[in-house]
Amino acid sequence: MAGSLEFERPIAELRRKVEELRALERTSGIALGDEIARLEARIADLNEQVYSDLTPWQRVQVARQAGRPTTLEYIQGICSEFIELHGDRNFRDDPAIVGGIGLLDGLPVTFIGHQKGRDTKENIRRNFGMAHPEGYRKALRLMRQAEKFHRPVVLFIDTAGAYPGATAEERGQSEAIAANLRAMAGLRTPTISVVTGEGGSGGALGLGVTDRIFVLEYAWYSVIAPESAASILWKDSSQAQRAAASMRITAPDLVELGIADGIIPEPKGGAQKDKDLAISAVRDKLVETLAELADLPIAELLQARYDKYRDMGIYTER
Repeated sequence: MAGSLEFERPIAELRRKVEELRALERTSGIALGDEIARLEARIADLNEQVYSDLTPWQRVQVARQAGRPTTLEYIQGICSEFIELHGDRNFRDDPAIVGGIGLLDGLPVTFIGHQKGRDTKENIRRNFGMAHPEGYRKALRLMRQAEKFHRPVVLFIDTAGAYPGATAEERGQSEAIAANLRAMAGLRTPTISVVTGEGGSGGALGLGVTDRIFVLEYAWYSVIAPESAASILWKDSSQAQRAAASMRITAPDLVELGIADGIIPEPKGGAQKDKDLAISAVRDKLVETLAELADLPIAELLQARYDKYRDMGIYTER
């Protein structure tokens, strides 16, 4: 089946057989309901078996699957109203990062996130979700605006990394990301980030210094992509599977290590299999967490945020 990953192939084959039997039933009039039901039960069992024991590299592959909900799809599915805002008021509007103001359960919230495309044309326009400096400066402008008007900020992370090209470096890529890190550390309003797919390098971290970090079940979040890590460690990008296994970049690892605060469950097979269900799960977690953060005084919120990031990376030697 087109778009299936290698480890999904047995499931895809069974689904194709079900489709063939249904087509035969329609054209021939032969009752095949029992056989179809048997195959569907087998698909459900196999689906549960495969997705309950994914390797880190397989999780990376699922996170990169086409069809996963984009930031705008999450926002539109979560909000009753949304107004997109554009531009960094300095150079231009970067389509790789989108943002604006929406109503979540009646509460005004500033939403910001990486935006990938649905097809080749849109991916080129969105630069595959890899932002230029002006994208991060737009994000910072919207965060500062949210702080001024006491709106919480929700950020969606889904990028392989910030754009590494010469034009981005010329316009101050590293400075733009660093400015976001510094500002987010002291932003005087509640902040939540959700890693919905890929969370690669400083491009992800530029939207990730928040009070709460949640990771979708099959998403990954890391200082570097597995292929790049393999190129550095073993001079061979084909060792990406080995790198993914050693880097501890999956949702369970991130929670265990204290990087993420929780895992948002996905439909079996990934968010792309049932977008409405995935968006609903994200919405529920946001509503719950925003209510929790709203009860904290700003001084306490900032101290807890400071302590959260100071505690990351602490280890003991045996």
